[in-house]
Amino acid sequence: MKTEEKINDLLNINNLKIVQNTNYFSFSLDSILLSNFVLLNYNTKNILDLCTGNAPIPLVLSTKTDSKIYAVELQKEIYDLAKKSIEINHLENQIILINDDVKNITNKFETDTFDLITCNPPYFKYKDTSIENDNKIKSIARHEICISLEDIIKISKKLLKNGASLCIVHRPDRLIEIIELMKSNNLEPKRLQFIYPKKNSDANLILIEARKNGKEELKILKPLYVHNDDGTYTDEILKMFGE
Repeated sequence: MKTEEKINDLLNINNLKIVQNTNYFSFSLDSILLSNFVLLNYNTKNILDLCTGNAPIPLVLSTKTDSKIYAVELQKEIYDLAKKSIEINHLENQIILINDDVKNITNKFETDTFDLITCNPPYFKYKDTSIENDNKIKSIARHEICISLEDIIKISKKLLKNGASLCIVHRPDRLIEIIELMKSNNLEPKRLQFIYPKKNSDANLILIEARKNGKEELKILKPLYVHNDDGTYTDEILKMFGE
């Protein structure tokens, strides 16, 4: 397969650039939504982004905080895109990229290390009957071939400090499973937001934050609509884009 790497603007966000390859991986709106959903404060010193892809979440977060950001990507081809993206934006001192299986990450860090973990994970469960993309790299990014939702939540429980948060973006059809897994791993759901392609449509994404050993108190945020009726982006989305 012919590779076609391109350097693109990361929307209009602080003049950031991102290296993409449509044969392998391109960042999606999901990552931008998650980056804007997380809450940062002066206690947020160490951040971990799992399944980082070509690093859109660390790149956006770097515009919001000076905290150290560790980013983990399994697939070497996508890791290389992320590495180039970090270098082209001169963020090597803030974003530490790790090419490894997320399931190995607990061997690299002490328990209770991170103040925030973010993840835009593979959305689809993998079964023998699953329809995979012909491109193996894309299949691994989209299906739970190498990492599962349960893996991500258990790893987060171990690596988060007490009172620290896990923030993920996912599909609404797995919401019950997500909440059950979070609660069974002492991660208490605290904020939930439904994302809609446009008004009068069904939600197609969710953003959820859970706090390690938090109290039972879930806040449902107002819905977020991506498009206006004419197909243009809503003002809320454009603001995330830096416009």
